Amino acid sequence: MTTIASFRSSISADAPPADVGPALQALWWLLRGDWERAHQCVQQHEDDDDCNWVHAHLHRQEGDMRNAGGWYQRAHHPMPTDVSLQDEWSAITAELLAKQ
Repeated sequence: MTTIASFRSSISADAPPADVGPALQALWWLLRGDWERAHQCVQQHEDDDDCNWVHAHLHRQEGDMRNAGGWYQRAHHPMPTDVSLQDEWSAITAELLAKQ
């Protein structure tokens, strides 16, 4: 199982770890600062709750709260109101890594 520390340190590579799905790939691209590439990863998997959760997080980061709210609803997660973006990124990443 990949740890959050090893996942974070993998950003020096050219691509996300080969053994992670599209939601974690999106979080990896986001960590590298490539919001557009992250968004592309999740847009292709709108039938997946994990991708919808990351999609919501991306729009929250973008500041588009109306759009984010719809994606949180689709993902069956409440929109955080008192959690920093960094803490939410860590929480989502940890949960998704634990599922692997």
